[in-house]
Amino acid sequence: MTQPADTRLLYSQDDFPAFQNRMYGSVDEARNCPRGNIRIVEDLTSGLVRNDAFDPALVDYDSAYQNEQANSAPFREHLNWAADLIADKIGLDDLVEVGCGKGTFLEMLAGRGASITGFDPTYEGDSPHIQKHYFGPDLGFSAKGLVLRHVLEHIPDPYAFLCQLRDANGGGGLIYIEVPCFDWICDGRSWFDIFYEHVNYFRLSDFRKMFGKAPAMGRSFGGQYLYVIGDLSRLRAPKYDSQDPVIFPDNFMATLQDSTAASPKSDVVWGGASKGVIYSLLRERAGAPVEAVIDINPSKQGRFLAGTGLRVSAPEEVLPSLPWSSRILVMNPNYCEEIRKISNDAFTYVEVGND
Repeated sequence: MTQPADTRLLYSQDDFPAFQNRMYGSVDEARNCPRGNIRIVEDLTSGLVRNDAFDPALVDYDSAYQNEQANSAPFREHLNWAADLIADKIGLDDLVEVGCGKGTFLEMLAGRGASITGFDPTYEGDSPHIQKHYFGPDLGFSAKGLVLRHVLEHIPDPYAFLCQLRDANGGGGLIYIEVPCFDWICDGRSWFDIFYEHVNYFRLSDFRKMFGKAPAMGRSFGGQYLYVIGDLSRLRAPKYDSQDPVIFPDNFMATLQDSTAASPKSDVVWGGASKGVIYSLLRERAGAPVEAVIDINPSKQGRFLAGTGLRVSAPEEVLPSLPWSSRILVMNPNYCEEIRKISNDAFTYVEVGND
């Protein structure tokens, strides 16, 4: 693939699952899942980071997509924090959540008295407040505030999408945006946090370029996420800044080699979501597959991970027969204390990315 002259290649991988959060009913189905390539580039016109090899035709979200994290207490604490911020900076009157997933955050806001409507084709419930299709400017709406949690990283042209939201909303309105933090990925050499589904990878400076001064902007969830409350009427096109280039580490994959060299056969991944899917896949490709995958989400248990075909198990299925010498690979350090409690602190725990 020829590298465009107006981009700088940062990282590449081939044959990644198109959906790391789609669960499958059999090993064969999971191993034969749709796949695409990764070519992470820095755009030297906009300054944004994207997967230049992304093909939107491979990505169609439906009810088999499982990305619900609210089963975990630490993540519920984060959702409460985000709801507090929205209530304080935007208010709870006349909200729209674009890409509301299974509706957990929407219902949390509604429980606080919010007047809110959600849009998401993967929604499985029967709430009258959620429409089971993609949000688009053709629907026609006007809201005081918009909520966009973990959606913008999936949109091929994020600035154009924000412009659509602005125009559909009468040229303004406040918006809460939450996305993964690319600086956190780079600083921690978190190679297991690069996914095909994520077309874009954002830095805080990207949102400063697009919104200028904002009511709120920073990092959350242990630095893993960026949050912004921006005024859509102030939206402007991002531009590359030679004084603010992306700093991508040369040794980005070093921890994969380290974990492969030191990995016991009984390594168990705790976390069958995005990080666990890619970690397990690249460990397998490096010749050191993990023994099992644990997740507390009932919707994932008994089903199989994209790429590897590993079966996701409930803790009680794996832990009783697990050798005491086993390593529990904690895919997200925010959950480590919770995992220690569930497993009676009986094993060796490795916070992946901090090992």
